Order: sequence, then C-alpha cells, then structure tokens
Amino acid sequence: MYVLFDDAGKFLAGRVMSEADASLQVELESGKRVKVKAAHVLLRFAKPEPSALLASAATLATEIDLDLAWEFAPEGEFGPADLARDYFSASAGAEQQAAMLLKLHEAPHYFRRAGKGLYKKAPEETVKAALAAIERKAQVAAQIEAWAAELATGTCPAPVRQELYRILFKPDKNGAEYKAVVEAARRTQQAPLALLQGAGAIDSPYQFHWRRFLFEVFPKGPGFPPLAAPAIADELPLAAVQAFSIDDSLTTEIDDALSVTGLGSGEVVYGVHIAAPALAIAPDSPVDKVARDRLSTVYMPGWKITMLPDEVVQAYTLDEGRDCPAVSVYFTFDEATLALKSARTVIERVPIAANLRHDQLDADVTEASLTGEAVADYRFAPELAFCFRLARHLKAQREVVRGKPETFNRPDYTFRLVDADGAAALGTEPTGAEQVQISERRRGAPLDLIVSEAMILANSHWGGWLAEHGVPGIYRSQASLAPGIKVRMGTKAAPHAGMGVAQYTWATSPLRRYVDMVNQWQIIAVARHGKTAALAAPFKPKDASLFAIISSFDGAYGAYNDFQRDIERFWTLRWLQQQAITELDAAVLKDGLVRADTLPLVFRALGCEPLARGTRVRVRVTGVDLLTLDLHASLQTLLDDEIDAPADAGDDEEIDAAAASPLALAIDLGDAEAPPADAPTAPAAPAAPAA
Repeated sequence: MYVLFDDAGKFLAGRVMSEADASLQVELESGKRVKVKAAHVLLRFAKPEPSALLASAATLATEIDLDLAWEFAPEGEFGPADLARDYFSASAGAEQQAAMLLKLHEAPHYFRRAGKGLYKKAPEETVKAALAAIERKAQVAAQIEAWAAELATGTCPAPVRQELYRILFKPDKNGAEYKAVVEAARRTQQAPLALLQGAGAIDSPYQFHWRRFLFEVFPKGPGFPPLAAPAIADELPLAAVQAFSIDDSLTTEIDDALSVTGLGSGEVVYGVHIAAPALAIAPDSPVDKVARDRLSTVYMPGWKITMLPDEVVQAYTLDEGRDCPAVSVYFTFDEATLALKSARTVIERVPIAANLRHDQLDADVTEASLTGEAVADYRFAPELAFCFRLARHLKAQREVVRGKPETFNRPDYTFRLVDADGAAALGTEPTGAEQVQISERRRGAPLDLIVSEAMILANSHWGGWLAEHGVPGIYRSQASLAPGIKVRMGTKAAPHAGMGVAQYTWATSPLRRYVDMVNQWQIIAVARHGKTAALAAPFKPKDASLFAIISSFDGAYGAYNDFQRDIERFWTLRWLQQQAITELDAAVLKDGLVRADTLPLVFRALGCEPLARGTRVRVRVTGVDLLTLDLHASLQTLLDDEIDAPADAGDDEEIDAAAASPLALAIDLGDAEAPPADAPTAPAAPAAPAA
C-alpha cells in the first residue's frame, strides 16, 4: 500500500511500513523512513509506484482546464478525488486524483484551501479579478522583456527615458522601467549608467547633473508661484550717510553696504547696512513660506536659483541710486587707536551711492593704494582706506583670540561661461555647451578682507546683542580648533573658535539665506522693543520652530553646496577638454590623491600612492568622464620642488569627497554587475556668498 501525503506544503509519496491510530511510518523512494500523521495523508493507492504516480500526475495536471474544473466543482467543500470523478469520470483512478490535487494546489485564485485535503471554489467575481491581475502581470512581464531587449540593443524606450532619474536615484524596485534596466544590465553585463548612456537616455552630461539636482531637491521645478513684494509700512528716517556695496558684477541680491563718516575728526562712525526684507515679509506669509521652503540661494557657474523671486529681491536689494530700507549697525571708533567706543542699531532708509564691483576694481584697489604707497584713483578711496585699516586691525584681534593666524593656503576660483563669440552667457540657463573661463582669485584680497571683517563684526555684535536681551537667535559656534571639532548651529550664543569671536550669528545675507532673515526678525524686535523684545520677537526662547529651521537649513545648505561643488567640477573637467590639457602639475595629498596647482580639482593619479604628502608631481591626463565626474591620470614625473603642505581645515572633507565615487547611484542591480567657510567674503561669482 502506498500513500501520498502533505509534507509542509510539498507532496510526497511512499510505501506504508506500519500504521497506528494517528500516524503511519512511510518509506520514501530514497529509502528514508518518515513518520506521517494520518491527517496529512491525502491519497491511498496500490499502484503504480509512487515515483511513477507523481510523474504521471504532474503531466496530467497540465492538461486540466481550470475554468471547466471550476464549473464542475460543487458549492461546498470537496476533496480532489470528488472533483476528479466529476471532471474525468466516475472511475477516476489514483493518477487522476493526484493530478487534480496538484492542480487545485497551484490555483488558489480558483480554489481556496478549506483544510487538509479539502477545497472550496472561489466566488466568480474573485476568479475574474484574479485572472485580470494575472493577465496584467503577464502584460507587464512582456513589456519589461520588450524594454530590456531594446535597451540591450542600444535603444532607450521613451517610458524608461522619462523615469531616468527615478530609476537611478530613487528607484521603485517594483516598477517595470526599473526592472527593465536591471534585466538589460544583467544581460549586457554593463553598469546601469553606461547602459543608459549607450542607449541614448543621457544625451548631455551637463543636463544630466542639472536635472538630477532638480529631481532630488526641486521636484516641482525651480520656478516661483506668483508673488508680490510686500510693502514696508513704517515711515523710516533717512540716514545721513553715503553707503557703498562691494560685490561681484553678477550679484543681483545685494544684501550689505558700508559707510564711513567723520574721517579726520578723531572719531569715525563705521556703518554696516543690511537690506531689510524682514521689515515687510512676515513669518508664515506667502513670501516667507517660499523662502522657508528654499532656505538659501543655490549658486553655480553661469546661473543661480534664488531663495526669493526676482521681483521680491529687487524690492529690497541695495541698488545704487536708491534710498533703501536697511537694518544698520553703527560702530564708533577712535580714529587713531581704532578702539571701539560704542555701537547702536537703527532701522532706517540708507542712500546707496554706489554698487562697487570687485572684479572691476581688484586690479586698482590694492594694498599699496589703500595704505598710501600708491595713487588711489577710484571712488571712495579715503573710506576704503579706513575700511582696510580697520579690517586688518579686526583680523589681528580675532587671531589673538584664535591663538594662531588665519591662513589661506589655497586660492578661490571664479567661473565665467561665454558663448561662441566670447560674450558672457548671462540671463539664460546654461546648456553645457558654453566655453568656460576659470580664473584664480587669492583669498584675503583687500576688498574681500574689507567685506569679510565688516560682516564678522556685525554678525558677532548682533549675536551678543540678542543674547543680552534674552532673545533667541540662530548661532554658529565651534568649541575649539582641535581636529574633528566642527561648526554647529544652535539657538544659544557660544564662542566660535574658528572665527575668534565670543559669538557668531548669520544676519547679513537675508536676501540669500533664510537663517539670516530669521535673525533679522529678532534683531528688529530688539531694535524696536529693547528690554521687552523677548515678548515681541516672532521666535520665543526654546521655540521648537527654530530647531526645525536649523535642521531643514543644514540639510538644504549641504545639498546645495554638494551640487555647487559637483557642477564646478564638471566645468573644470570641461575646461580641460576645451583647452586640450594633457598634463597637470599637482601636489600629493594622500592615498594617491593629488590637488592641481592652478585648478579647483582633487583627483586620483595612478603611481602617486607611495609618495609623501606635499610631493610635487606632474601627471598625465589619460581621460575625462563628464558623466561620472572622473578624471583619469597617472604619474608622469616628480618635480624638483616640494611644498610645505600643512593640513587645511577643509582637506578631510575634500579628500573624502574625491576618494568616493563622484557620482553615486542608488540603483541596486542585485546579481548584475567643501562647503563655504564661515568667514564672509565678497562673493566671487558664482561662489555661494558666506556674508
């Protein structure tokens, strides 16, 4: 006697060796003996042999018409033997009964299990819905197969192209488009990026990086809803100054200006004037919601995505020839000793006499001209000379607190995109086909130093002023200059070791950074209400929304800076191609990474791995990949000189970024194969301003 039984969902058959009331001992064809509960026995038969029965039943099961079997099935519970007799014949034997068992088991959408060896047919609507789902699944599988075949032959189907960025960076692993790419990559043994590029899904490396950024950070696009600039309701007094701003020619969001009065009198009043959108834009207003969503302007060569709509920016920017609403802080200094005598904050209208452009003046406004060693033939020469003298004095004071001087080991670089005729490509979104010009600009240039120290002075003063009145703000602090101690944001005043100040807040770029506008609201409250400002300020002590703003800002600002770094790397590599550069001089960092001498570029050079830090090398450029942002290079020769290469504050982050794959993809194929410093500078287009 043989039995067919259920062993944890698997059907086995064997010879009965013995049988008790509730169990049987069964010998399988392999010779193994197993104990089987009587309730698990589904069929008893005398012939054929168990292996022959199972083989015959499996073949016969494929011939059973499920629709017909469902029609024959009774309404109540039934066993496979009952249905086999109705479907085949009244004399259906063990093979037909076993075949029906197998068929019932593999068709749960037609027949539901009602117990061991018992089934019940599903309602008609359930069967129809299940069959429709099966048909859809089959169609999707066929579509995946068709798309995978197209990709494998070098053609990208339109639906895959439309979902390109989602497939690569935020994949729905159940999506047909994603599965098609995975299948095609498996077949062709290619990385997904190479596969899609070869299939024509990526026709422009620049657009790939740009659209990826928009997809991840601005999924609804970088445009603004229709918004009007709110008017400033207050009648503001007119300041008795002639202020001037210092920015790059491409700067449209002019946040800050300076003024100097009283030269030659023994007591000089030094004014720092900040555009005042917070006088008009109220918290939770439509314009504020847009700014809080953006959190900062995004900078890149030849283009930017502003935090505020242009019509709003133009209403508050410090344009030449206008009397502009501003939050001003006036510092009174002894003209001879530069000792600070007093400081006061005023809300007023400030006459902007000039928008000075450092890219037009850097060649003329030199240290020699500012110190009287050369002729100063430019506007505001006496005022700029005082500003430079004061800036050097303030910097020296901060360096005493820091415990060591600030050093700028590396220059800044400016990027300028031009069209085929050499004209600057302004006002239009870059395509990636432009010619790029890269120029070096040494950090700490006189105009940079003037602006930087003025903003540090104002930000440090306002931070202490808020704390003195018990009004919370958003601060940046650094506990010490020890390695690994990073700058952090918080709501309480704390020392900033890197800056060498007792406290430091961002409040001088309210048109470009949301944190600055938040702090400006708080500063205005103190200016208006004095000792009772804590009750009137928009944000109260321990306000949870301040912490939410800090968290959101950190994430957004980091993403924006990462994109700026990557897109500047793209244009640097593009410059190498356009100039047909085959050799670069560089200095070794570590682990085979080197830094180019005259370009903002860190890359790996084969053969440099054993060399000591600071070793000067000449490398041969062997390839540029604009899609992955890789520069392939190898050591050509050692240069005679070696530079003193102390670790720079930003080295670790820069090295980590370069050591990692420049383009990280989120796609999982299974079996298939430096943010800007806190120190403000006059923004060199298109670098993100830190003022």
